[in-house]
Amino acid sequence: MKKFKINIQKPGEKLIKNNQLAYRIATMASEDWRLTNEIIEMVGNRIIDNAGVAVAALNREAVKIARAQAMQFENKHGATLFGIQDNKKYDCQWAAWANAVAVRELDFHDNIMAKETCHPGDCIPTILAVAQQKNCNGEDLVKAIATSYETQLRLSMSIALNPNRIDHVGHLGPSITSGLGKLLKLDADTIYQAIQWSAHTSIFTRQGRKGELSSWKAYAPGLVGKNAIDAIDRAIRGDTSPSPVWEGDYGIIPILLKKNNDDLDIELPVGDEPRKGILGTFTKEHSAGYHGNSLIDIAFNMRKKIKDTKEISKINIHSKQYTHIVMGSGSNDKEKYSPKATRETLDHSAMYIFAVALEDGEWHHEKSYSEERKNRKETVELWNKIETFESPEWNKKYYDEPDPLKKAQGAKVEIILKNGEKIVDSLEFANAHPSGKTPFGRPEYIKKTEPLFESMVNEKEQKRFLDLINNLKSLSFDDVKKLNVMCDENKINFDKNNIKGIY
Repeated sequence: MKKFKINIQKPGEKLIKNNQLAYRIATMASEDWRLTNEIIEMVGNRIIDNAGVAVAALNREAVKIARAQAMQFENKHGATLFGIQDNKKYDCQWAAWANAVAVRELDFHDNIMAKETCHPGDCIPTILAVAQQKNCNGEDLVKAIATSYETQLRLSMSIALNPNRIDHVGHLGPSITSGLGKLLKLDADTIYQAIQWSAHTSIFTRQGRKGELSSWKAYAPGLVGKNAIDAIDRAIRGDTSPSPVWEGDYGIIPILLKKNNDDLDIELPVGDEPRKGILGTFTKEHSAGYHGNSLIDIAFNMRKKIKDTKEISKINIHSKQYTHIVMGSGSNDKEKYSPKATRETLDHSAMYIFAVALEDGEWHHEKSYSEERKNRKETVELWNKIETFESPEWNKKYYDEPDPLKKAQGAKVEIILKNGEKIVDSLEFANAHPSGKTPFGRPEYIKKTEPLFESMVNEKEQKRFLDLINNLKSLSFDDVKKLNVMCDENKINFDKNNIKGIY
């Protein structure tokens, strides 16, 4: 690894291209490097993870709309869509769009916890779609995905977006683009132009994740994936882009990212060093915002000590600033306490998540958010007794720890009963986290998909898909074209295809 200073351009000054952040990343993406079994295994895990959460979301509204759009763009040399037979193919840009929405919809796949938080597995649908259309093999695919994860981890460790109210997909766009550059074996100059274009078109405000949430957060990764494909295509044809996109005096950092971004630098692997960034990321066991996963595990523990939740007078959750202001009462979003709120809001409500997990002792990606579940009178009463607090102790455990895998994402919870008794418990890491009690390996990733594939994917098809994953590095380009999970078409709702839009 080599550390590079990120220098902000002064008015009238010219930054040498080779010293710009976009060129540093492009150089890293253009170099060939040693692939390890550990990286191959983890890339396979995340492809499995994506497939499971995507199939479970195939009949949700946002996914149906995105798929209906994609199906207007048939291309016999294109890419597959989740659930659809692999002899039907669509333009890679639109396949990437629809598949990325499916992966993101349930908020149930992987994470990076660093200076910025994000979902690096959002890169996989776009990279896989281009790999299928461009006849890339398994090794090409693995290296491209690992390169994208590397870029996203390094950007997330270096540059904060959230404190500046900028959405985390600001790092996803250039990360996908770096992966596509690697996939297609492009030179650094071409990748450099594409990364800058992609970075420029991936900046959105966080209003999409605050207040009354819509399906926007499901669509965002697909949109920046489409932009990344467009950026690569344009750069291959010789086009240029805004430069220097991050450090320019009118660039992203000095104009939009002034908070928490002083004295910036970035560490990047160089030469043939393995791109191991994916090993610094982890997935979710429960379908809720990642900062709620440890709360669910704590709730499961604490319910064993409580005979009747009606005897609870107050619940205090003490955690880091991010949990308090993004998922907690510190957000000042009344919707986080409302049974009328959408699933997209409730999976980012620490109060709702803890209340339901405490009452049920289990978590389900659909049932835990159902209309009946969120409107249960006793749940609403318990839910409104819960408050979050920012804790200096938990801030230190998270923000002062540089290693993403050692950042404590959990909380301390105090349950105060009506008789004055106080029950206290804490957990630093969700159980499935690499530092948790039951960290995920390949068997756990497969087990996670079982209820997600249930009634949608038959056992023979599951085995076919997993056999491909088990041979990931050695897949031919024809095998890569079949790297998809197919459902019986009568399991998929195509009602949005009956609506004529622009396409």
